[in-house]
Amino acid sequence: MNRLAAAAFCFVAELIPESYVVPLDLPIIFGRTAPLHVDLGCGDGSFLAALAQRAPQKNFLGIEKLAGRIEKAGRKTAMLGNVRVLLAETSYAVRYLLPEASVEEFYLLFPDPWPKRRHQRRRIITSDFLNSIHVALEKAGLLRIATDQPDYFAQIARLSGNDSRFAIVDPDNTDLPPTKFERRFQAQGAPIYRLALRKVSPVI
Repeated sequence: MNRLAAAAFCFVAELIPESYVVPLDLPIIFGRTAPLHVDLGCGDGSFLAALAQRAPQKNFLGIEKLAGRIEKAGRKTAMLGNVRVLLAETSYAVRYLLPEASVEEFYLLFPDPWPKRRHQRRRIITSDFLNSIHVALEKAGLLRIATDQPDYFAQIARLSGNDSRFAIVDPDNTDLPPTKFERRFQAQGAPIYRLALRKVSPVI
């Protein structure tokens, strides 16, 4: 039995793909077929674990580029059979590792804002990133975004508002567990800006 098959039959959350150049075989990874939700930049896994416990009928994948955070997320989700965590750079994983039309919902919560002007080109949300998200989303799938940075939110809103493949929908129609960053910002009294994008048209 290969490593992917083994991961599907035991409660080991950390996923080690046999290849980083072909899309993941999700039914083998999870040992079942179910709607997939993906936490982009899952951090220590607190949000991911809470979300997965609420919806055991769905599959959850956490993607994180820092090994230390993946270890923490793996420990927090190790006994949840519907969770896997993947050590990978977010943009790469969305573009190359997620099969087309495989994701019901993405969560991009408090991505690195790169607040200095000279660093803003490193921000994850670009036209190319939205294209990859669009390809990976199933019909009418959602991308949920949250940030505490008003200028970043304005940039995201402009970019997504100009993309006819997405519709901006009410972001507050679901009760999500708070992330670590959200609890910190709320304690500081900082406003939180949210956006939800629904896939509405095929790739051009």
